[in-house]
Amino acid sequence: MDDPDHARIRRMVTGAFTVKRIEAMRPAVQRMTDELIDEMLAGPKPVDLVEALTLPLPSLVICELLGVPYEDHDFFQANSKVALRREVTAEAVRGAFAEIYQYLSGQIDAKRADPADDMLSELASRVRTGDLTHHDATMLGVLLLGAGHETSANMLALGILAFLEHPDQLAVVRDTDDPKVLASAADEMLRYLTVVHNGQRRLALEDLEIGGRSIRAGEGVIIPGATGNWQADVFPEPERLDVRRDARRHMAFGFGIHQCLGQPLARLELQVVYHTVFRRIPTLRRATDLDKIPFKDDGIVYGVYELPVTW
Repeated sequence: MDDPDHARIRRMVTGAFTVKRIEAMRPAVQRMTDELIDEMLAGPKPVDLVEALTLPLPSLVICELLGVPYEDHDFFQANSKVALRREVTAEAVRGAFAEIYQYLSGQIDAKRADPADDMLSELASRVRTGDLTHHDATMLGVLLLGAGHETSANMLALGILAFLEHPDQLAVVRDTDDPKVLASAADEMLRYLTVVHNGQRRLALEDLEIGGRSIRAGEGVIIPGATGNWQADVFPEPERLDVRRDARRHMAFGFGIHQCLGQPLARLELQVVYHTVFRRIPTLRRATDLDKIPFKDDGIVYGVYELPVTW
């Protein structure tokens, strides 16, 4: 979808993701993080950090923001995994998408009858006033629910693993209380990892030249995000993780009118979790060899299926 329809619909949900409104959620995100870590520390070791922390945290946050019951998380997490895997049939992807769509369509119907202070209720009210069709409202819900937990969950787990492999950078994040340093660390990890691996597909509308290469009108272009994030003339020594680097120009959230709407929320979650997990568990370490960790090589969003840790 492009402007003007894109701009019209985007404006309806932009207010929920302003930096000011998301920053107001920091105490709640901190509380959720601490509670999950409390549960983890009270249980046996080793533990799968994905199951214990990095998947439930963003799911809890987006459920609260949208007004989706968290007890349904197994359902939407399972279907999201299918929808984002490369090595599944188109029929399976359509089926998973249809399940999530039907679920959120029902949630919006319920919010129309019994609204609350959440985003699905806001979308439902837009349907009631005629600003949105029921289909568009449901599609927005699908997008927000999927993007709101899957990408963040992978960034959290993979980022923690990256810090464990770079103890000097881990120490900076663990020992600082400077919000600017934590913000810088989150952006650098977003640049360094670039977990979305599907690439942006575009069609050239006119002849142009980029980086000395000619592209003719009508030709297709695939733009992988990692290419820009590892561009040495923009980020010197791009293969080096440096949490004090100014990485704000990274492309992890895209660029232009279609850039990620929820990026303030993703940044907040990364800042809170990276700092808290290493501050509270300073001896955290891998509980298995690196080559035994199952990486998500088969998905649109890169990450790890499991991250066994101990302390």
